[in-house]
Amino acid sequence: MPESKDAALRAINKPSAFGPDLDISQYSRQPKNWEPCPVSSLPKEILERAVEVGVLPEQESRAATFFQIDHSVIFRAVQKIFEDKIEIMSAKEALRKYDWLKDYWWKLVSVDTDKYTALAELYWDQGYFIRILEDQKVIIPLQACLFISTDNLNQNVHNIIIAEPGSEAQIITGCTLHSSVQRGLHVGITEFYIKEEAKLTFTMIHNWAQNFDSRPRSGAMIEDNGVFVSNYMCFKPLKSLQMYPVAYCRGVNARARFNTIIYGVGNSYIDVGSKIVLQNEGCRGEVISRTIAADKAQIYARGLLQGEHSDTRAHLECRGLLLSDEAMIYAVPELVAKAKGAELSHEAAVGKISEEQIQYLMARGFSKSEAEALIVRGFMDVSIFGLPKDLEEEIQRMVDMTAERAF
Repeated sequence: MPESKDAALRAINKPSAFGPDLDISQYSRQPKNWEPCPVSSLPKEILERAVEVGVLPEQESRAATFFQIDHSVIFRAVQKIFEDKIEIMSAKEALRKYDWLKDYWWKLVSVDTDKYTALAELYWDQGYFIRILEDQKVIIPLQACLFISTDNLNQNVHNIIIAEPGSEAQIITGCTLHSSVQRGLHVGITEFYIKEEAKLTFTMIHNWAQNFDSRPRSGAMIEDNGVFVSNYMCFKPLKSLQMYPVAYCRGVNARARFNTIIYGVGNSYIDVGSKIVLQNEGCRGEVISRTIAADKAQIYARGLLQGEHSDTRAHLECRGLLLSDEAMIYAVPELVAKAKGAELSHEAAVGKISEEQIQYLMARGFSKSEAEALIVRGFMDVSIFGLPKDLEEEIQRMVDMTAERAF
């Protein structure tokens, strides 16, 4: 038996360090079967759901596309003008094609982290492999969609992304489901390798359902002068979400940044953190989070900066906004310095919408709900993330849609 299978079997009942424990036997392993087809020929409702998470049916506005429904890969293609710059395929296909890929598999996320990583190893349902070739700058985003069409399904994907030396790209990944799906479990393993002088901006948007559970697990390794920017957004209610991605700034002058916007509604239980480990001279890190809790939502907003070299610097900023007396936000910022001279800082603030702000806007002709929507929209302003202009406008459009639905 391969070593990873053996480790997974030993961990299959191991709870996660954070978040509610789930009985993984309650989910179905019987998906609908989907045949490969162009994304544009998918049913209208699937396309509409995909667009809500940033995945477009028109291929000309994306450099490459990967689309998986349940356990089936239905589409993967690279635009012709980018064929010598990037690769995109299912992870299973990539492992068959490249023997060297096994050196990247389960290297940044441990297979025995908990029962969810074990599940992804023992019951693996595809996922994507994306590689940006050396010195290639991809000027428009790549996209990937992980879609669930079967109620109560367990979907386990394992993704590998490699930005080769000197490359640069943006990737948008949307995870969502059909309106008939109310329950289920999505486990997503993602390992990022940002080689020297490479830059990768990765944006993940989750739209789940009120009784749905999600357990993403990811790790990133950044080499000399590499830059990794991770943007995560979750705007719709779900039963539970728990994740704690880690970026290892391993090379000289490596940089990592996590930006997170979460809008918790209904009875959602959300436990999300980001961790940056600064391991070499000149490394820099930043964690920025904006969390909004409405109704009876419970949000744990974690962040951990760890300085392991004297010439390192990082900052953590966590802000929360409560829209209900029954909601809760628990901010957990942590700083760990293991080398003299490491500069780590944090600031955290959680509070309700200021009555003075509402009165100010109402005095200028806005209704109370319009005033609250304006304040929420301003709180979720993505311009502070320093994203490329086109990507910023696209994300802001989705944030605005959320704010409009909220009031």
